[in-house]
Amino acid sequence: MPETKQILSESEIDRILKRMAFEILEVHKGNHMALVGIHTRGVFLALRLHDHIKAFEGADVPVGKIDITLYRDDWTQMSAQPVVKTTEIPFAVEEKKIILVDDVLYTGRTVRAAMDALIDFGRPARIELAVLIDRGHRELPIQSNYTGQSVRTKKSDMVNVMLKECDGEDGVVLVAGR
Repeated sequence: MPETKQILSESEIDRILKRMAFEILEVHKGNHMALVGIHTRGVFLALRLHDHIKAFEGADVPVGKIDITLYRDDWTQMSAQPVVKTTEIPFAVEEKKIILVDDVLYTGRTVRAAMDALIDFGRPARIELAVLIDRGHRELPIQSNYTGQSVRTKKSDMVNVMLKECDGEDGVVLVAGR
């Protein structure tokens, strides 16, 4: 049985998201910005950030969701028939400061695919990245602008983010690899 270690509890996730919302507001003040969550857990994190931003400043920041399945550089190796989720960008991206939101930043390939998908909707003024966990091991020169927590991992480790909206509970665990 692999060794597991809890990294974040429900209350720690909430505290981190509140801090990240404040950091985003300090930079953007809610103006000309939008949040775009990367399926699946990034969407729920973007919605939570939206709620915190609205509670703190009253700013109703637009939120979208993006599926990167067909933009991945390995999609042909994933499955003969990949499952494509919904992409909804209910606002014009032109001249907006877009903050992509994801649960875990690892190699950077997911974020690259999300940027490619986003650019198909127009040319944003700026693209930034907010992640709950940065676990290192980048293969591309991508870094987050807003990081919940950095965690040292081995490449063989797994970081599992669980959110109430899809997993029934909130928490982050590290599963040790070989």
